[in-house]
Amino acid sequence: MPAHPSPAIQAARESLAGRLGDIRKDAGLSGRELAARCGWSESKSSRIENARTHPSDSDIRAWCRACGAGNQAADLIAANRQSADANVQWRRLQRTGLRRLQESTADLYRTTKVFRVYVSDVIPGFLQTPGYAAALLSSIADFRGTPDDVTEAVQARIRRNAVLGNAAHRFSFVLEESVLRYRVCCADTMAAQLGHLLEVMDLPNVALGIVPFARQRTVWPMPTFTVFDNSRVHADTLDAASTLTQPSQIDLYSRAFDRLGQGAVRGAAARSLVVSALSCLD
Repeated sequence: MPAHPSPAIQAARESLAGRLGDIRKDAGLSGRELAARCGWSESKSSRIENARTHPSDSDIRAWCRACGAGNQAADLIAANRQSADANVQWRRLQRTGLRRLQESTADLYRTTKVFRVYVSDVIPGFLQTPGYAAALLSSIADFRGTPDDVTEAVQARIRRNAVLGNAAHRFSFVLEESVLRYRVCCADTMAAQLGHLLEVMDLPNVALGIVPFARQRTVWPMPTFTVFDNSRVHADTLDAASTLTQPSQIDLYSRAFDRLGQGAVRGAAARSLVVSALSCLD
């Protein structure tokens, strides 16, 4: 017998089925009428709408077309592919340590041309020194109770981050000023990290902005997220690193990044904030 889907996967399927049902109802169609327009049996419509049959991409296109909602097909197809496997559970990925987590995105980093990164908590992984990364990953391993492979994980992160020196890739960072102030490591390590941040700001393929504490905001601080080209978003939470691929989700995070960036200072003003944070270290 086939294995039953996990609760998370089943929940994702039920959510998709509910959206398809709403589209049918909004179109004023019965299940029988929808089936006739799609050229399949009424029972298939029922199975899809009740999450008993997982629809294919072509099923979703046919459903939307029959309901006059073709403009919704792309989002629904992305949701169909964005199963619980795309919501990468940290507990599962970190089961064998943190090195695997760093290596899991290496190919994505190599193929992405434009990175847009917003952080409100710690220095972005791209910009971390080995010392800062070691301190941060050690605290994560301790909190999560994962195997201690921090040395290997740091090495994997630094290898992955070599893409930063490739001029074929462009990076845009927006940091909250709090990122410069949070102490996740000792003062000496933090000083080296902030010094590295000043150096990175000189790279021609890097644009870095910092949102000052004192700046009146037009949008609230958010959890960390990264937009890879215009194809996917990684949004971090405490228990997961969610991969979002629906066009509407990518558009939402892109607009958030632009709005957050409007409140950032750059150039000499951004450097001044980093130097100020450096001067406050013990």
